[in-house]
Amino acid sequence: MTSFRYDKENLFKEFEIAKNKDLKKSKNTYSNRIQFLKEHRDLKKSKPAIYEFLDINFDNLILAYEDKNPRDYFYKKVFGMTYAEKKAEEEAEYYDLDNGEKVYMKNKPEVTDTIQ
Repeated sequence: MTSFRYDKENLFKEFEIAKNKDLKKSKNTYSNRIQFLKEHRDLKKSKPAIYEFLDINFDNLILAYEDKNPRDYFYKKVFGMTYAEKKAEEEAEYYDLDNGEKVYMKNKPEVTDTIQ
């Protein structure tokens, strides 16, 4: 029986290595990350005790990285829209139509409901 347990930091370090290998090939390559996730998915099935301190759904991450645009996949899952759609929504939220300028949240005026 092994006493080794993965923690978040170890997993992130290993993932960063796989990511860097992909980036050396191409900006839109995810093959090393997908392989990394599949290996961990299989290891988690065969030796679940190694992952007892982590709650990671490797199958969902594999689906995301196998998608043609993983970033859009994540944004659709969380926000129900693509990355570009979310950024456009945020830009619209921070735009002052009255003054025709971008207003950042800390400077954004409060909306008051006053009826005169």
